[in-house]
Amino acid sequence: MPDVLYFTGDAEADALIARDPLALLIGFALDQQITVQTAFAGPLKLLQRLGSLDAATIAATDPAELDAHFRQPPAIHRFPGSMAKRVHDLARHVADEYDGHAERVWTEAADAKDLERRIRALPGFGDMKVLALSAVLAKRLGVAVAEPLAPSFQTLGDVDSVEALHAYQAAKRAHRSARRAATKT
Repeated sequence: MPDVLYFTGDAEADALIARDPLALLIGFALDQQITVQTAFAGPLKLLQRLGSLDAATIAATDPAELDAHFRQPPAIHRFPGSMAKRVHDLARHVADEYDGHAERVWTEAADAKDLERRIRALPGFGDMKVLALSAVLAKRLGVAVAEPLAPSFQTLGDVDSVEALHAYQAAKRAHRSARRAATKT
């Protein structure tokens, strides 16, 4: 595992998602309709507010309490209620299916097809998150079984510095802008 994943610009948050597999999965779960920096800073905020990022602890937390942690200013996500539920469901899945060890999602995958099945089973993980997480696993964490799933286009898996994060986000904005312009014509 690397010492840091340059997804937030905050050294403590970047170190947390690099060393804690559940924090990484929570960041991906939150990476929807907010910036990458905000999504991947979410696990550190949750850790600070809840006191733990243990899957069983989060799964056992009363959903209303978890919701309150998500809503506490500054909110962890722009949609705190739905994302608190998603993180609760993700933690319950990891606790139930992987005995609380999130890294088992990829360390015990038999092959790329099995890894894809395991990622898709995570609450809130669809096509794009399968590709992005696979790219991070393959390119940043050295998970060989993820290599066949990693796409050829640029993803968070290609981010290896703060500068690379900014370049990735600029390219993503340009792609979205071009896509919007094409649909208007």
